[in-house]
Amino acid sequence: MGVPSDDVVLIRRGKEGEPTEVTVNCPDKAGLGCDVCRIVFDFGLYIVKGDLSTDGIWCYIVLWVIPRPATLIVRWSNLRDRLLSVCPPCSMLHRYYQTSAPSATSSVYLLKFFCLDRKGLLHDVTQVLSELELTIQRVKVTTTPDGRVLDLFFITDNLELLDTKKRQEETYAQLRAVLGESCISCEIMSVGPEFDCHQSITSMSQEIAEELFTSELSDREAHTHALSPELSKLKKASVTMDNTLSPSHTLLQIHCVDQKGILYDLMRPLKDCNIQVAYGRVMQSTKGFRDIDLFIHQKDGKKIMDPEKQAALCSRLKVEMLHPLRVAVANSGPDTMLFVANPVELSGRGRPRVFYDVTHVLKSLSICIFSLRSAGIGHQIANGRCIDSSWMKTVNMSSQIWCLEIRL
Repeated sequence: MGVPSDDVVLIRRGKEGEPTEVTVNCPDKAGLGCDVCRIVFDFGLYIVKGDLSTDGIWCYIVLWVIPRPATLIVRWSNLRDRLLSVCPPCSMLHRYYQTSAPSATSSVYLLKFFCLDRKGLLHDVTQVLSELELTIQRVKVTTTPDGRVLDLFFITDNLELLDTKKRQEETYAQLRAVLGESCISCEIMSVGPEFDCHQSITSMSQEIAEELFTSELSDREAHTHALSPELSKLKKASVTMDNTLSPSHTLLQIHCVDQKGILYDLMRPLKDCNIQVAYGRVMQSTKGFRDIDLFIHQKDGKKIMDPEKQAALCSRLKVEMLHPLRVAVANSGPDTMLFVANPVELSGRGRPRVFYDVTHVLKSLSICIFSLRSAGIGHQIANGRCIDSSWMKTVNMSSQIWCLEIRL
């Protein structure tokens, strides 16, 4: 039994100005909601509202989404294919997946190009790679004294086609359309097993490392208003639990700022801690705030009754809401070092579109990037710990680091 494969993922385009409805209807597995939210986020889509439910065997998710910005080109057929890739086959109707189905490691490729430098170049290239569904794993950027730049992008292909001539020519064509006559050379080559994404950043001081990786909420949070009055809204986030409304589930109620990728940021730690969502509702944003209700239980099917366990999970979720990214700044002679850290799932996947967003902000502020290094996923280990469903073990919280040398 089940549904036809064509109906596992349905995308119903909305009229102009209205959201598109994305429906996923398939057998359940651990972390499916997180995987779906991650893919939607990776395509640059904003979740207007959503519902999800599961009986532990079958899962039904419906999200109403819009592109952000509105001018964003969305390849809806590719979105459907990506969503299908994380859905278990309809023939597999057993009780529950204990873990997400393992996926094969994607091949890593080196995109190397040499061109004349200009403001916003790095973001323009990153935007092309994003539109092509090429994921950046690591970057090294070097600017020469004569105004040229050598960029090395270690990338993976979400479509798994970069080994074909057609896919490579498509990539070359779109890059040259952006680089124009400033492009001196551009090539793509396969990277062998010697590639190591776990590179360290030796220039990071102990003080910067502590600022990036301190997982607990600190007194420094009280000074966020010195940066911008808008940031004080982040402090109003609340996470509460209630065990009186359901005989078999704990109600997790979240009130938070409606920030980018918020649903993925909440579902990620739940997945990593083996907390299962039986039913959830994501309400529309009201005055810049979002309300999310999730009925959850532990891996063994029991409610979360222990106050200490409740406090630990609430604290972890609040940290994720307040710090979806960690940013630190340090002086380096005439230039400034900008460090950006983003969390990584236990599966090894980093938060989508971080590098895209960072380069977009720097371009909009007319800030030049002179060099860039990145530490691969899983190398830098934060001090924070997340309690898993056994409430006995601890899980290291890994991060991906971007180190940019900029000139203000």
